[in-house]
Amino acid sequence: MASIETSTSSLLSGAAPFAISETLEPDVEAGQGTKIKSNPTPTAQTETARTNNNIQSQNLNQNQNQNQNQNQNQSIWEQSSHPVALAFHLLFRSGAVLVYLFGNAFFDNFPLVFIICVLLLAFDFWTVKNVSGRLLVGLRWWNDIQPDGTNVWMFESRDPSRPVNPTDSRIFWISLYLTVVIWLFLAFFVLFKPSWLLIVAVAITLNLANVIGYTQCDKDAKRKWATGFAARAAASNPKDYFTSLSLVIAIF
Repeated sequence: MASIETSTSSLLSGAAPFAISETLEPDVEAGQGTKIKSNPTPTAQTETARTNNNIQSQNLNQNQNQNQNQNQNQSIWEQSSHPVALAFHLLFRSGAVLVYLFGNAFFDNFPLVFIICVLLLAFDFWTVKNVSGRLLVGLRWWNDIQPDGTNVWMFESRDPSRPVNPTDSRIFWISLYLTVVIWLFLAFFVLFKPSWLLIVAVAITLNLANVIGYTQCDKDAKRKWATGFAARAAASNPKDYFTSLSLVIAIF
């Protein structure tokens, strides 16, 4: 019995170092299977990216709709960047038309109506030429008298990197051209009334001067922008020179 126990203990003592020192090799197949399961398939990645793009586009559309709703709920004075200039831009020209149409009914005095209309037209001409045009659309024009007595049109324009407020620009250009159309329409009713026709003639002359001045100034600003763009394109990439040159020719 003692010999059996001795042999058994010797076998256990011989097997023990193997159990302690040897380690089991990892199950490679099981590890690889786990790794494959942890990484998403290309189809899953595509669906995830598509879902993220859809979410981003939905959020962008929601933000755009919210901005549009806010703009619709706001008045033109809240949307304008220069509400005071816009108010005076509309006040003087609309006031001149209203006084011309209804002034005689309230005052029953033509000389007074004539003076008020001419003053409002003069205020409107100066305001549009020097204030509202510069603030609302970033343009300004004037005539420079040369030493030889000739007049030269001078134009100023904003930097193209500074965009104008679309509400200010839209109201400015619409009112600029619409006022001339209104005075031309009123001229047909006073062709045989020299006194009233004189007021209309003053109104058409002053408003038409601003129309011509700002139209030429706007063309000059676009021409300068196109020329500068073509020069920068030619300096950065000569291959785009002909494309830029065609743009300049189209504007001219």
